[in-house]
Amino acid sequence: MEKALDKAIITVVGKDTVGIIAKVCTYLSEGGVNVLDISQTIVSGYFNMMMIVDLSGAKKSFAEISDEMDSLGEQIGVAIKCQREEIFEKMHRI
Repeated sequence: MEKALDKAIITVVGKDTVGIIAKVCTYLSEGGVNVLDISQTIVSGYFNMMMIVDLSGAKKSFAEISDEMDSLGEQIGVAIKCQREEIFEKMHRI
């Protein structure tokens, strides 16, 4: 069973264009990050995606992945945020 420390939540928001999912998923798979769940919607031309990923096999640190995802978002014109799952778990306990 996976530990909460191995999971992260990735959100992607921006104007819809071709290839957003492909570019994000390619980056993750090449870095050894497994996508566990994904939800994606487009509302009035705006793309919104939330992913739960498993970092246990990641080739880089969480900080490196987070920074590189931020840079990837800038390249493709969307905002990508990567947060550890434990942040969400603690927020719900309060």
